[in-house]
Amino acid sequence: MAARLAPPHYWRPLLFSHNAKHGLTNFSSISALARTPKSRDEGATTVKLSSKARRKAFFESPEGVLLRKLNECSKDGDVVQALRHYDEARKLGVLLNLDHYNKLLYLCSVENGGVPHVGLKRGFEIFQHMLSDRVQPNEATFTNAARLAAAKEDPDMAFELLKQMKNVAIAPKLRSYEPALFGFCNRGDAEKAYLVDADMVQSGILAEEPELCALLQVSVNAEKEDKVYEILHRLRATVRQLSQSTLQIVEDWFNSEYAVKIGKEKWDVCKVREGIVKGGGGWHGQGWLGSGQWKVAKTQVNEDGVCLSCGQKLVSIDIDPKETDNFAASLSKLACQKEVKENFFHFQKWLERHGPFDAVVDGANVGLANGHIFSFSQLNTVVEQLRQISPSKRLPLIILHISRVHGGPAQNPKNRKLIENWKKNGALYTTPQGSNDDWYWLYAAVSCKCLLLTNDEMRDHLFQLLGSSFFPRWKEKHQVRTSASNCGRSLIMPPPYSIVIQESANGSWHVPTVTSDDNEIPRKWLCATRSRKNSLHKLWASSSSSDCA
Repeated sequence: MAARLAPPHYWRPLLFSHNAKHGLTNFSSISALARTPKSRDEGATTVKLSSKARRKAFFESPEGVLLRKLNECSKDGDVVQALRHYDEARKLGVLLNLDHYNKLLYLCSVENGGVPHVGLKRGFEIFQHMLSDRVQPNEATFTNAARLAAAKEDPDMAFELLKQMKNVAIAPKLRSYEPALFGFCNRGDAEKAYLVDADMVQSGILAEEPELCALLQVSVNAEKEDKVYEILHRLRATVRQLSQSTLQIVEDWFNSEYAVKIGKEKWDVCKVREGIVKGGGGWHGQGWLGSGQWKVAKTQVNEDGVCLSCGQKLVSIDIDPKETDNFAASLSKLACQKEVKENFFHFQKWLERHGPFDAVVDGANVGLANGHIFSFSQLNTVVEQLRQISPSKRLPLIILHISRVHGGPAQNPKNRKLIENWKKNGALYTTPQGSNDDWYWLYAAVSCKCLLLTNDEMRDHLFQLLGSSFFPRWKEKHQVRTSASNCGRSLIMPPPYSIVIQESANGSWHVPTVTSDDNEIPRKWLCATRSRKNSLHKLWASSSSSDCA
């Protein structure tokens, strides 16, 4: 007979087994807790207080004092002192809330070199007390509990906690999956790691480089060639350029004895070609091509996109125009949430009347490129350079904050003349007081499908809102930078090839590494090609390609 759920007003505590093999023995009562009223003092008389009065009352209360003490312990990473505060609070009958418990669980779940077992042992006890006190857990609670399970080397328990979080309609985050995923990967349990990964994909959460790196390592160790291939393509699509640690795993794979054995000796050239066209170039997705030893080299790619190791020319991967239109729409929506809607709508209407442009200039970034003093002559130099390379020979659109065109250097007669000339030609838009001009120049460049001149690396919070799928690809193909030399300022145009993992029609791979912001430092690439004997198939493939419609 099926067990009945407890009624909404009753919370039955969750039971733990401290046996790492079995982990949690009973999760059913979490569902009941999800329907439990939040207040633990249901019969207490309520007094209406102002927000300020409530904050002051809490600040001075035993609960407020405890929270401040726990915050200090969290800053210092002092789990021992936090546990002392916790024990004292329980003796005094202080009512702990969600914030208290989450602070404690976090501290217990974080590695502490001095007391590796104290936090782990007490963490489960604190979680048990929290549930017994009918304090409703949230995502942070479950994640910290999962970290405790992972520290206990029990990724099964961590995964079970994740499932329970979803069962009570709490949306997991990427960090929620990490304890189980990393736990299984560290244990070498590839199949269970894949189950966690599949659950993450089903939840619509995008794995980042650390998660994909762990999956790649466990797949290489388990000699799962299809998974290695899949994860390389996921890295290509989302990470694009790899850190040194991830690159080392890729290099180890191509140098392994097992990698020599895998791959198709003959393949359908038409399908490979269709895959490349469908994907916009740079990959085909038809699996490992070729056979035999891999030649692996760390190398560089010249300014024309030619690999200095194998001589192959890398390609520029196309962007679907529909993706650009969708990105412009989402960018407009975000901008209207962050900016005064009327101001941004006014800009969009202005752009419709005066655009499209061949290039957009982040005026503040370029004008301040040499220091703290804004230089209109410096800005004008690159504006004229962009006009010269423009197909229409038209001035680019210059975006400047209104304060830049009414004070300081703008008062100089020569600069005033430049400003008036730009306005006359419909090439200057001034953003209003209180606005963030980043939204304006980025939207203009995306909607006009044109070049964007800025040295801004576009990595702050604003640009993180745009995601990691489309924006890096767009930026790579559209961002123009400027550099200074003895000959003055010059433009650094977008590369004629895509700086992303590329899979060639003959089965070779080129993997770029992340690099510093210094454009003078060459980027390192990993080149992996089959040995020379496989070039015979390349000749066969070329002769057969004429059969493709």
